Amino acid sequence: MGTLSLNDCKEVRIPAPWGHISGRWYGNRRDRPILAIHGWLDNLGTFDRLIPLLPDYIGILCIDLPGHGRSSHLPPGMHYSIYEFVYIIPRVMHEYGWKKVSLLGHSLGGIISFFYAGLAPHTVDMVISLDILLSNPLRDAELSIKKVAQAMEKHLIEEDRRDEASLHEPPSYTLSELCKALAEGSMNSVTPELAKHLLYRQVTKSELYPDRFYFSRDGRIKFYHTIHTERGLAAELARRIGRKPYLIIKGSKSPYVGVECEEPMSILGQNNPHFEFYEVPGGTHHVHLHAAEECARYIVPFIQHHRPPVLTSWSLTGKDLEPSSKEENRSCYSKL
Repeated sequence: MGTLSLNDCKEVRIPAPWGHISGRWYGNRRDRPILAIHGWLDNLGTFDRLIPLLPDYIGILCIDLPGHGRSSHLPPGMHYSIYEFVYIIPRVMHEYGWKKVSLLGHSLGGIISFFYAGLAPHTVDMVISLDILLSNPLRDAELSIKKVAQAMEKHLIEEDRRDEASLHEPPSYTLSELCKALAEGSMNSVTPELAKHLLYRQVTKSELYPDRFYFSRDGRIKFYHTIHTERGLAAELARRIGRKPYLIIKGSKSPYVGVECEEPMSILGQNNPHFEFYEVPGGTHHVHLHAAEECARYIVPFIQHHRPPVLTSWSLTGKDLEPSSKEENRSCYSKL
């Protein structure tokens, strides 16, 4: 058995009432894959450095959340929230007829995975969470109210901006400028050198200026409504998840797996030989991008233990089965 290739993938479009959910299905397309969900303002390109390190007998279906990457934006007048994002998991399951789901999530994708696993634990067989478990609570009630009010106002401003953009092309920039902007927006969790993995799915080439691009993701996602999980709710969700295989990888320089996670993590690990937690030294929030090899050291054996090879999906001689279509196997990993 070898490792997955970024060139061995199939572009998918999962229908939704508002349009479609875009994705890429890497590797094995005969068996149920692992469903990979990216973080806030990112897209499926966030897994580009991790995918080639994972075992090739498994399939990985990476999706762009609504408003992100190449997925459809929600209709005008609608508001993004974590509630809508959680519903994406059963929608994908329904599309492919899955009874169970294996989840790999980073940041927002990890929060979505935690909530879904707590809501429907009977449908989840394992979770891999990258530098997150749940959203950090805002302990100051006044500050919390102020932030929600500001987001509401900015959301309305963004809708007006969308109307304007439908008449005129948005401001465009060079790829170098966009890489720097993305790095700054991530607090340098994504370096300018790594930004290319995210940019190719969230920018559009300018029709007015050669060699310039503009962001094509939905600006309203910057003001989505998250869930600041109360301790009691987080604990109950963790109890409902029970003894499911659960892997959490934290970047040592990241603040996202802090004291608020101690109780639910303790519950997840209680009498649970399938719970694992590791910290990657020097890792920032996008630990799977800049420290992909270190993350794979923990992810690969976890996958092999909880999603071992199915004899029908690989050969005893070590040779992979031929894909059903050579056309599917041609490179779908095109850069700008």
